Amino acid sequence: MKILVTGARGFIGKNLIAELRNRNYQDILEYDLDTKEELIDTYCCEADFVFHLAGVNRPKEQNEFMNGNFGFTSVLLDALKRNNNSCPIMLSSSTQAALNNLYGESKKAGEELLFNYSKETSAEVFVYRFPNVFGKWCRPNYNSAIATFCHNIANDLPIQVNDQEVILNLVYIDDVVNELINALEGKANKKDDGYSYVATVHTVKLGEIANLINSFRASREERSIPDMSNPFVKKLYSTYLSYLPTDKFSYPLKMNVDNRGSFTEIIRTSDRGQVSVNISKPGITKGNHWHNTKNEKFVVVSGKALIQFRKVDSDEVIYYHVSGDKIEVVDIPVGYTHNIINEGDTDLVTIMWVNEVFDPEKPDTYYLEV
Repeated sequence: MKILVTGARGFIGKNLIAELRNRNYQDILEYDLDTKEELIDTYCCEADFVFHLAGVNRPKEQNEFMNGNFGFTSVLLDALKRNNNSCPIMLSSSTQAALNNLYGESKKAGEELLFNYSKETSAEVFVYRFPNVFGKWCRPNYNSAIATFCHNIANDLPIQVNDQEVILNLVYIDDVVNELINALEGKANKKDDGYSYVATVHTVKLGEIANLINSFRASREERSIPDMSNPFVKKLYSTYLSYLPTDKFSYPLKMNVDNRGSFTEIIRTSDRGQVSVNISKPGITKGNHWHNTKNEKFVVVSGKALIQFRKVDSDEVIYYHVSGDKIEVVDIPVGYTHNIINEGDTDLVTIMWVNEVFDPEKPDTYYLEV
């Protein structure tokens, strides 16, 4: 199958082509502004499916709206007709097509052109009126508030929010791409009015988006993780990370170091506890305490360790020998005093999870030798 993608180097185009290749669609005909014009005839002769993503939304001159969004669509459809190719074609339109402005009118004109083409040729068409699309590789300071906010906040630049109460309808790039590939594979979402659509739409206030992205930046210092159970937050956080400057992919952590080794908190969450890495020198014992409600999981990833337990009202000691050669989780139940001893001759590295963030006012930690 040969797939023609116009606007191949645009935001949606790049994401779509990357995912098509991930799914082993290899014969992709890419058409963009710098492609030789004569290739449009060749591509329209060969194509088995057309993703028409090319368009204009920030022109230098107002007349470019109609030239880019109607004119090129007409050129594309004429080329398909010349080559007697009635393959399915998808058109990227906008919710602005329902509004009375030059951009919307040009998008509406392109839609009508495609629907008329379908009636004339019996070609199957998929017209998508996308709301605001966000995700990786979207150009900042162009036509996406989320791209601009992510870029500016990641680069310590100011953002401007004129009205925090403005409500945005948003679709995530991965959801868009999945829907477009569904169209390619005959599984498009279509309404009774003939328009196709992306099923998952997020409705969020502009001020909330700005606050979330600012919290993502702060999360590094706080060692926190956003609420990944919220689908929009999860997608927005992924988008934000894609705008990090290349020299800021890493960030430092506070290592609590003494002669026994070190203890470093990596991640803390409000509802899923915290994760730390503990390093013990050879022969060192850490722990010898117990908890009422706080519970932990230990995972030795390097070195050899003896983990000992004793129920606080018992004399029986329970032993677990663990090492980085066989990765396993050891649960630390409440009511058992416990310790971890480095039995090897190298540093012992242990990943530790605890079910609650440490509160110095309520440490729930009581010293007792195993």
